Amino acid sequence: MSRVSKCEDCANYEYDEECEYYVCQQNLDEDEMMRFVQGDFTECPYYQTSDEYKIVRSQM
Repeated sequence: MSRVSKCEDCANYEYDEECEYYVCQQNLDEDEMMRFVQGDFTECPYYQTSDEYKIVRSQM
């Protein structure tokens, strides 16, 4: 069973065509990058939902 990480839902998590894998577009410090690489980055202060319709639904 594969578990979807919070990063995969984040607007800052984008595919880098040059590297051919997904990367975080935020400028992470050394400790944050280590947690990101290890998969322990559960409480990211840079997380932004990639759900474009969330704002619209909240206005209804």
